[in-house]
Amino acid sequence: MLSITGSSQSSHCDRLSRRSFLRIGSLGMGTGICLSDLLQAGVDTPATKSVIMVYLCGGPTQFETFDPKPNAPVEIRGSFQPTQTTVPGVQFCELLPKLAAMNDKFSIIRSIVGMENRHESFQCYTGRAGGRPQDSEPAGGWPTFGSIVSRELGAGSNGALPYIDASPKMSYKPYANRGIHDNASKTSWPGFTGMSHVPFAVEADVKKDLVLNGINLSRLSNREQLLEQIDNIRQSTETAGIDSFQKKAFGILTSSNMAQALDLEKEDKKVRDWYGDTVTTDPAFGAPPQSAQHLLLARRLVEAGVRCVTVAFGAWDWHSNREGTIEYLSNRYLPNFDRAISVLLTDLEQRGLSDQVQVVVWGEFGRTPRINAKGGRDHWERTQSILVAGGNVQGGCTLGTTDKQGGVPIERPVHVQEVFATIYQHLGLDVNAVKIPDLNGRPRYLVDENRQPIQEILA
Repeated sequence: MLSITGSSQSSHCDRLSRRSFLRIGSLGMGTGICLSDLLQAGVDTPATKSVIMVYLCGGPTQFETFDPKPNAPVEIRGSFQPTQTTVPGVQFCELLPKLAAMNDKFSIIRSIVGMENRHESFQCYTGRAGGRPQDSEPAGGWPTFGSIVSRELGAGSNGALPYIDASPKMSYKPYANRGIHDNASKTSWPGFTGMSHVPFAVEADVKKDLVLNGINLSRLSNREQLLEQIDNIRQSTETAGIDSFQKKAFGILTSSNMAQALDLEKEDKKVRDWYGDTVTTDPAFGAPPQSAQHLLLARRLVEAGVRCVTVAFGAWDWHSNREGTIEYLSNRYLPNFDRAISVLLTDLEQRGLSDQVQVVVWGEFGRTPRINAKGGRDHWERTQSILVAGGNVQGGCTLGTTDKQGGVPIERPVHVQEVFATIYQHLGLDVNAVKIPDLNGRPRYLVDENRQPIQEILA
């Protein structure tokens, strides 16, 4: 594994340095290697379209975020008041003032349907259920959207890897971008696109298959020696053969553009401070921290030309069986969520990337209308609220209406695969034309049942 390490002068509140978390899977190194002073090149604005998908592990509450119900009974509306956004007639929870103040920059969909009651990232990364017999997965399993993009569009600008998972580490495996299912033994990964299209995981041991023999830390201080050794290794592997994991490893190691993007110390300290430090989550959730630095990493990756970046952000399974009531959890985690997402969106806009980079923020389902006896909200797959920004999506649109209790859509239910159709359109893939064969040779459309991009929110 290659660790991009550095000084620990500036630390997160969890005592991790800003650079200590950057570890590139698929490189069996045995020791940390500093690249920041070795590879010199700027990061070019991508000529291609990109997506950052922020996955909220565990399923966020719609009531305490984007669909408050101030006129409902207290056991439904909860403890917080609504706040008016920049869009007339649209209110968010009072704990999201920064997002409310820029609601004209993104769209909210309050009526998402089509998710199952399952704690897993698979639904958010594929738009489909998988892992169980009733799911009727095709031969090879469903691929994630990034794998499809990798297969159909290939490398991003500057030769960047097409698909990277920039999530922090987490202990509950179904939250990871690995196709591991909740309460199912089958793993639907990488799907019928094949192993060459799995995401390159920044913080995961995908496969330890590359050892840079003959390179030690002292020799790495010399750029010319480094490049000479890399060239020697490349020549030897041309005859010995190299698999897709190794190719990705070489792509990271030999691309100064990617090395720059992965090195957060290359970012202006004011920008790093603007994104903010990590807010740790209770280990009992098994979820990642709320790390705004990983969102900054995602921005740097798409800026470097990566087409699809996924980032898991925080713990949202708020039954009140862990850490505290939903009132406590909302006060603890929502202000940081509000700040981090608003900074990401503002940063993309200020850098002129809003038209090129689409951001989707969601979880696997919503939460129950009624607060439970412990003071939390349970799983609720009948609807949820999500945020979509940039690319082909206009700002200031609020689509879909739920009933007075916030439990079911009563106006314009939006299927999860319509969201994916919108993403594919932004990236340049026609859901009506592109078909990929599964492992039995049967052609598969990108979405089911002729679902189309969401016209109401298109720019």
